[in-house]
Amino acid sequence: MKRNATAVWNGTIKDGKGNITTQSTTLNKTQYSFNSRFADGVGTNPEELLAAAHAGCFTMKLSLDLTQAGFVPDELETTSYITLDEGKITKSELVLKAKVPNISEEEFQKIAKGAEETCPVSGAFSFEILLDATLVS
Repeated sequence: MKRNATAVWNGTIKDGKGNITTQSTTLNKTQYSFNSRFADGVGTNPEELLAAAHAGCFTMKLSLDLTQAGFVPDELETTSYITLDEGKITKSELVLKAKVPNISEEEFQKIAKGAEETCPVSGAFSFEILLDATLVS
């Protein structure tokens, strides 16, 4: 499987602007700029896209791992916080809230940690990954 996205940029780093289009066109000439990356401008940015990829991948992997262990999750909600510090991405913090009937806290934490370590996006990152997993009743 191969997926793609295309970025187009016009102009200087501060005054220019660009757009990103994904193969599925979920993002279709979605704008990004210096301000959308480093301030509060309208549009997306690479860190936000990494966060979406990590949250989505981890959550699907966790669903698979829970299902294979005999549990059916009611809801898995994951937020990924990507940290950009002095021009370098240094961390992804995964914050998970999960409703999974009939699972012990210990088993839940074990499966969640395994999913964090084995989801394909986690494997692609060379920076620190933290997981804060909460089992909600």
